[in-house]
Amino acid sequence: MIANGRSSRHVASIAEHLARRLKEAGYGTRPVDGAKQGDWVLVDAGDVIIHIFRPEVRAYYDLEGMWSVGEPARAARATR
Repeated sequence: MIANGRSSRHVASIAEHLARRLKEAGYGTRPVDGAKQGDWVLVDAGDVIIHIFRPEVRAYYDLEGMWSVGEPARAARATR
């Protein structure tokens, strides 16, 4: 999952809140990386990894673009 916060403090607060709610829901203490800087915080929720970014950092790293897979040209031609 990928989410935005408005500032470094907001990003860190979202991550802290998420980790606390996961613990309350019975998932135990979850690792949180990057909360001190607050630019890009990663919360490991087990089967799901949550990335929380400041908008500028999210645009710079473009995880959505890195993980998107374009349609192969051959398959595109076969459907026409």
